[in-house]
Amino acid sequence: MQPAPLEPTVDEVRRAAGDIVDAFFRTDTEDYFSHFAEDASFIFHPEARRFGSRKDYEDTWSSWLDEGWSVVECRSLDTLIQTFPGGAVFSHTVDTTVSTQAGVESYRERETIVFRRKDDGRLVAIHEHLSTVPEEGTP
Repeated sequence: MQPAPLEPTVDEVRRAAGDIVDAFFRTDTEDYFSHFAEDASFIFHPEARRFGSRKDYEDTWSSWLDEGWSVVECRSLDTLIQTFPGGAVFSHTVDTTVSTQAGVESYRERETIVFRRKDDGRLVAIHEHLSTVPEEGTP
């Protein structure tokens, strides 16, 4: 019988999520994707389809870079961390500013990242989901 997987600490999850946000902010492709499992899935509200693997998302990210996309600012707010044996759910509100050929654009989204603990003890992201934030007063 295998021992139950270790439940990560809130600080471990905060660091793992912070590493992802920081790499995203720096538009550091290699570092950013190193925090995701190869079989990670991604759901982003502006995209027409779900990315079923890290490679699917990496290919799209690469096309964005080719079009002149980069992150100018990324700020995490209102975090919630929920841990469980073997993993965690990190959610937050994120304010992002990006630069594209069309100019600079800023937006606020909600993001959820699901982590699992690997055999080496490291937390790796296995799912990322972005959604819009309803405007105040919206039922």
